Amino acid sequence: MKTIFCVLLALSILIPTAYSQDSETKEELLVIETEIGNIIIDLNEEETPLHSDNFKKLAREGFLDSTTFHRVVPGFVIQGGDPLSKDNDLKNDGRGGPGYTIPAELGIPHLRGSVGAARQGDAVNPEKRSNGSQFYICLNPQPRLDMMGYTIFGQVVEGMEIVDEIASMPVEGQSPVNPVIMKRVYIKTVE
Repeated sequence: MKTIFCVLLALSILIPTAYSQDSETKEELLVIETEIGNIIIDLNEEETPLHSDNFKKLAREGFLDSTTFHRVVPGFVIQGGDPLSKDNDLKNDGRGGPGYTIPAELGIPHLRGSVGAARQGDAVNPEKRSNGSQFYICLNPQPRLDMMGYTIFGQVVEGMEIVDEIASMPVEGQSPVNPVIMKRVYIKTVE
C-alpha cells in the first residue's frame, strides 16, 4: 500500500511537469516578409531580454511594417528598421526610431547572420544604448564590432539567401538604389 502511494505521488509530480515542459517548448520567431522572400530570425531571449521583448512589441504593433533596408555595405551589413525610410526622402534614412533607446546587452559575438541593434556613436552615446528600432544583419563575422559595444539580439535561421540578395543590389554610397521594403514584420510561434 505504501509503495502504491509513493508511485502515485511520484506520478502526480512528474506528469504535470512533463506537460508544462511541452507548453514551454513553443518558440517565437521574428519574420520579415519582403517582396523577394522572407527572413526568419531566432531571438536571443535569454541573453538579450530587453531587445527581444522590444522587437516583439514593435512587430506586434506593426511599427516595422513598410520600413526598408535603407543601408547596404557589401561584406559588412544590411540595415533597416528606420520609420523615416517609409517616405521618399532618402536623406533622412538612418536617423529615425521610436523615440527611445535600450540599454546595451553585450556578450554575443557578431557572426554571419547575426542580428544586432544599431546605435549612435560613442561620442554622443557613451552608454552604448541601442536605437529602439533600427537593426542590422551581419553578412560575415564582424569580431571588431564585438569590442565596440553593439548588442546582438538574434540570428537569421532562414532566408540568409534573401539577405545576400539585398546585399548584392546596386547602391549609391550605402543607400540602395531600390531599397527592399519590409512589407510585414511579425511574430511566428513554433513548437
